[in-house]
Amino acid sequence: MFEAMMIASTGLYNQQRRLDTIANNVANVNTNGYKGTRLDFKDALYTSGITPGLPRSPEGNQQRGHGVMVAGTAKDFRGGNLQVTERPLDVAIEGEGFFELRDANGALLYTRIGSFAISSEDDGAYLVNVDGLYVMDSDGERIMLPENAETITIGQDGTVRFTENEEEMPLVLGVYTFRNLTGLLSAGNGNYSESPASGEKLQAEGAMLRQGALEGSNVNLAEEMTRMIRTQRAFQLASRALSKADEMEGIANNMRR
Repeated sequence: MFEAMMIASTGLYNQQRRLDTIANNVANVNTNGYKGTRLDFKDALYTSGITPGLPRSPEGNQQRGHGVMVAGTAKDFRGGNLQVTERPLDVAIEGEGFFELRDANGALLYTRIGSFAISSEDDGAYLVNVDGLYVMDSDGERIMLPENAETITIGQDGTVRFTENEEEMPLVLGVYTFRNLTGLLSAGNGNYSESPASGEKLQAEGAMLRQGALEGSNVNLAEEMTRMIRTQRAFQLASRALSKADEMEGIANNMRR
């Protein structure tokens, strides 16, 4: 009976984790560039026992499971709806791809959130994201703005032009993708980092950029509410299994000879 209680408890614990994941998705329904997360399960380790009266053979083994466990979390990298802002430093990616960023320690990060700003430093002005991370060009260099630049134009192919005294100095934003997007590691604030599972970065050939717009969250509230109802039902079933196992344990303990 005690084993039955332990098995039921794994269902309760992991359904609670699934509910936490759903809650996080719903909380970020209005977060620009947010990608929904799904929790996947798998059955836990099995052990083999021998059924009395049957020969000791594979057919006589009685396999017994130990409940459920988390197999992993998977990010949904489908694009979100575009929100027009008309702000020149807001850039959305249509299709697959990520902007490349570099932090103060030189580590490279990747994001779908194209809300950029201009950072004034001692050696000049640079294009940065909302967290102050440097936006990189296609050559892996920080994007430095020329002095007295009046306008910034970003084309669909990522070409950036700063107009200064009617002269154009073009460069290209670094936009990359990966062979296995689900292998990317979440780094917080809508940023991701490369991992052995994701593979090395590749040029995002099919990506198109749209200036004056941002990508919204790709969370579908209807889907999340459906998942929440299924999770609550599964939680209730695991709870009933735990209660019944406890009742049977009580009956066994109160039996008298």
